[in-house]
Amino acid sequence: MPEASRPVGAHGQVRPTRPQEADGRVETVQWGELLAEARQRLAASPAVEAPGVDARRIVEAASGVSPAEFESVLGEPATTLTAARFRSMLDRRDGGEPLQYVTGSWGFRTLDLMVDRRVLIPRPETEVVAGWAVDEAARRSAEEGRDREVVVVDLGTGSGAIALSVAVECPQARVFATDVSVDALSVARANLAGLGRAAARVSLHEGDWFDAVPGALRGSVDVVVSNPPYIGAGEELPPVVADWEPPVALWSGPEGHEAVERVIGGASQWLGPGGALVLEVASHRAHETAHMVAETGFADVRVEQDLAGLERVVIGRLP
Repeated sequence: MPEASRPVGAHGQVRPTRPQEADGRVETVQWGELLAEARQRLAASPAVEAPGVDARRIVEAASGVSPAEFESVLGEPATTLTAARFRSMLDRRDGGEPLQYVTGSWGFRTLDLMVDRRVLIPRPETEVVAGWAVDEAARRSAEEGRDREVVVVDLGTGSGAIALSVAVECPQARVFATDVSVDALSVARANLAGLGRAAARVSLHEGDWFDAVPGALRGSVDVVVSNPPYIGAGEELPPVVADWEPPVALWSGPEGHEAVERVIGGASQWLGPGGALVLEVASHRAHETAHMVAETGFADVRVEQDLAGLERVVIGRLP
């Protein structure tokens, strides 16, 4: 906008304008001011536990800067479009929408993943699950004294967090990622497109659990990994989860272990000798799940903790 058309103050100085004024004039507010606005507003929101953190992430996402560039942008003016994007994101977060969906991306191990309401939000406990899957894939690759290609199946891949992490962190892995949700696979496909060279070793398959896995792999898979739904009908979830994340990825059935049982039962048929099953499970059912894994014929069954110290991962190996 030409300066001649801007309003002037009492002493003739050009007065900065704000968005949403009656005459629709252009935004000239700095990012530091928008950060302060976000902090103040989110601090008063009952849906937000860490207003300072959330305000910073929204400014980073709206301005397009990396965390390392954050301080340098605070003295810069926002454009009309970026300021509008900022306020849209702030409205969504203030309304209770999870920060990860508001920003549209979230970090997972070494990856920056696209996420939205079509998929579960990637969580730290699942990063631990992915780490164990990477370890088991590396073990299988090294067992013959030389690196060999290993076949990894990720059931219920969602955003692709586990599958893509395994592919990036274990160069010997050939990863087959499945999901019954077409919407989830669309998100995983977008994340796969940004993976780089490792993307050539990942394929996505639509279908219900092992029904989606190519039949030629039966009996020869090295690692099956899954974060299946494990919430029962009588269990409660926080509103920020229950109201926003996809129900198909949360609710297993009346008892909460139905999906886990299907994964365990199929894994014994699809894994080859020495193959490993890595499962994320409900912490209060971890030992019950480990017992089911052992009863299905797995050996060396163990339960591992997540970063919060909760028993979250069940691992078993076929003899």
